[in-house]
Amino acid sequence: MFEQLAALEAELEVLERELPSIFAGGDRRASRDAGRRHAELQPVVEAYRAWQQSGRDLADAREMLAAETDVEMRDYLKTEIAEKERHVGALEERIKELLLPRDPNEGRNVIVEIQGTEGGEEANLWAGDLYRMYHRFAERLGLRTEILSAQPSDQGGYRDVTFVVKGDQAWARFKYEGGPHRVQRVPETESQGRIHTSAATVAVLPEAEEIDVEIDPNDLEIDVFRATGPGGQSVNTTDSAVRITHTPSGLVVSCQDEKSQLQNKEKALRILRSRLLREEQDRQQAQVASARREQVRGGGRSEKIRTYNFKENRVTDHRIGLTVHALDRVLEGDLQEFVDALAGDERQRQLGGE
Repeated sequence: MFEQLAALEAELEVLERELPSIFAGGDRRASRDAGRRHAELQPVVEAYRAWQQSGRDLADAREMLAAETDVEMRDYLKTEIAEKERHVGALEERIKELLLPRDPNEGRNVIVEIQGTEGGEEANLWAGDLYRMYHRFAERLGLRTEILSAQPSDQGGYRDVTFVVKGDQAWARFKYEGGPHRVQRVPETESQGRIHTSAATVAVLPEAEEIDVEIDPNDLEIDVFRATGPGGQSVNTTDSAVRITHTPSGLVVSCQDEKSQLQNKEKALRILRSRLLREEQDRQQAQVASARREQVRGGGRSEKIRTYNFKENRVTDHRIGLTVHALDRVLEGDLQEFVDALAGDERQRQLGGE
């Protein structure tokens, strides 16, 4: 491991000498890749250098102990050595964590797609609740959100809503949210007070930059149509809504939220580019199905990553068996306990733990 660290230290030193000329060269892809690589290497090398210094300090203390005859001074040095050994051990664990395979999407913005699935209008209302929960979660983290596409439902929810979360921590904080989310509650329209179970699916995609995915305009079929609102009523007198079909992949994206056809086209292309990036990443990882399809699955009530039970004020994440009795707080965007637990579980699995 430490031979690898010496090589990484040498790589960082070379990169730091070359960064000014790379940035001055004007190549966006090269500048982005160099900046990301520097951000990956710097904490590893800093920890390695701290470990080296701590090792030298520990060796000096042991040498002093070997030569010391005074009882009090020997006791003091033994205490110092024990503390330094703990520090060296902690640095070694930190280095092991830093050397874990880096998520290729680290630092990217994310595109979140939410869709009501089983449960009729109650599922659409739940999709709206999830959107508001994620919007508040982003606000707590100082991240920005922007709706890219939305189809409101008749009673104030969403048939589907797609939005982008912007910021360096967006992927790290949102990547665990993909999958079916099940809700158990009494709908507002339920006169008998019976609890219903509904579900909405969440897909989390890394936002692709233009330099990540090149789209041949000849591969696109672009249709324009008149935007409609809940219940099908017209909300626009011009054909400003845009539907883009990517013929090689069969992916279809529609946007109708902006009054400008050009703005809707730009938003649709952002979503399409991100879906194509994720599919390419999935192919590279030799997965049978794309991560998006894995996240959405059938979208049914029996397939879920998390259950929100209103009667018991309970939220359970089924992937890690974590339950908290603070549903009200979670819906206000306090998801950090789940994010931390899921990140810890992922880290343990990467380190070879159970």
